[in-house]
Amino acid sequence: MRYSELDPENTGFIAVENFTSLVEHHELQLDPSKLDMLLALVQSNEEGQVCYQELIELMSSKRSSSFRRAIANGRRTLQREILLDETGLGLYKRFVRYVAYEILPCETDRRWYFHQNRLCPPPVFIAIVTIVQIIVFMCYGIMLNKWVLQTYQPDFMKSPLVYHPGHRAQVWRFFSYMFMHVGLEQLGFNALLQLMIGVPLEMVHGILRISLLYMAGVLAGSLTVSITDMRAPVVGGSGGVYALCSAHLANVVMNWAGMRCPYKLLRMILALVCMSSEVGRAVWLRFSPPLPSSGPQPSFMAHLSGAVVGISMGLLILRSYEESLQKQCSWWVIVFSFITFLLFAIFWNIFAYELLGVQIPPPP
Repeated sequence: MRYSELDPENTGFIAVENFTSLVEHHELQLDPSKLDMLLALVQSNEEGQVCYQELIELMSSKRSSSFRRAIANGRRTLQREILLDETGLGLYKRFVRYVAYEILPCETDRRWYFHQNRLCPPPVFIAIVTIVQIIVFMCYGIMLNKWVLQTYQPDFMKSPLVYHPGHRAQVWRFFSYMFMHVGLEQLGFNALLQLMIGVPLEMVHGILRISLLYMAGVLAGSLTVSITDMRAPVVGGSGGVYALCSAHLANVVMNWAGMRCPYKLLRMILALVCMSSEVGRAVWLRFSPPLPSSGPQPSFMAHLSGAVVGISMGLLILRSYEESLQKQCSWWVIVFSFITFLLFAIFWNIFAYELLGVQIPPPP
């Protein structure tokens, strides 16, 4: 059947009757998942028409914004069983199904992601960051012969990776501190969380969005410390980790009814308890260090600022699956706010220390 027969008046729409005829005569080569979604689109159209361009985009594995809006405003009806009932899947596809239910709150989006998922590009950002953090920690552990409370070792704070207020002119330290950790317990906590949460998020939302969220949390962490805890150094990837965790937890809360991850309430409580315990531990080390030290211990403010980044920027990123962030007004408001904070922090680091007469511990 030619397009002229589907749309004789050249309106750009196909009558539902013609579409149904295509399906019945097997002239439309769509896999079951695409067919289900197009049927959902048809059912959401009160005028009984199917946009020809939507049909072409769906056949070419694309979802336009108008398609997403039609699904979101429609009844979200799917013809087949839910995704959990898929049988005969290999190990990788079962993991993809788990990720779909772990991250996405809408069955339509879960089905789309499950059937469109490809291993290329792989979720490498979180994996690479974690591997580098482990390698750096092992190198310093062997060099210092110390695996816990490494910040009490003077040579540890001499690292060019640690953020120290006396070295704030070395801009890379505002990022590189994420590769250094207080000890084995902090590294283990951060590595476990960012792998468990970051890898599924990166599989769904892509390396660009998740790396942006993680690095925004890291940068916000060091800049916030430089403003609110001006004498303290910073180590650890907690800013980025808390950005990922808080974004995911906020997304689960905002879409509670649609989330199908098992034991979600229990898991959320455990996550909040673990994150709160880690913050409490960081506060204790900052103000009541268990051992004598030559200077202030690393600040805990990176945890809190990372959580703020996750709830603001991260929540919008996670709620915009397969949608363009650039077309959303709220995204530009958040970007403008972050840039404003960045500019303020730069001026603060240039002028405030001298104007306020802050006594900075001598850099190691």
